[in-house]
Parts: sequence; C-alpha cells; structure tokens
Amino acid sequence: MSETANKRTLIGRVVSDKMDKTVTVLIERRVKHPMYDKIIVRSTKYHAHNEGNEAKAGDLVEIQESRPISKSKAWVVTKLLQKAVAI
Repeated sequence: MSETANKRTLIGRVVSDKMDKTVTVLIERRVKHPMYDKIIVRSTKYHAHNEGNEAKAGDLVEIQESRPISKSKAWVVTKLLQKAVAI
C-alpha cells in the first residue's frame, strides 16, 4: 500500500526570483518538427517552491513535482546545480 510513485524531475534555468519562497524556472526541450524535420526549441515556465530562497536568477536548478502548494505552484527546487556567473 505504501508504494512511492516516481516523481518527475526537470532541469532548467531560474528566470525570476522576485517572489518570496518561489522561483520561475524555464525548461527548454528540443523537438523535431513533424513535417520539416528541423530541430526546434520549445520552452515551458514552471513556478517552483524555493524554501530558504537559495536559488537566484540565472542559476541552473533541478525541480521535482510535488503536491499542489498554491494555485500555480506544484514543483519544488531539489538541487542547485550551478550558480549564475556574475559579469
């Protein structure tokens, strides 16, 4: 009865950290166009829970799906893979 379902994980770039305990993560994926056979980049933005506000804009993070935390937030930041480079 207590089986744990495998939760999806995605890797993306933080594009906004202006909210408290929430970041917006941009996920890009490459797909082949069905007619023209050209590789195109599709992107999706997810709101992810960022406990402690450790992820900042420009960071590369791993997010994992979770139970709904708010109306638009059902993902959680699990790892900070790479910090943003300051120019």
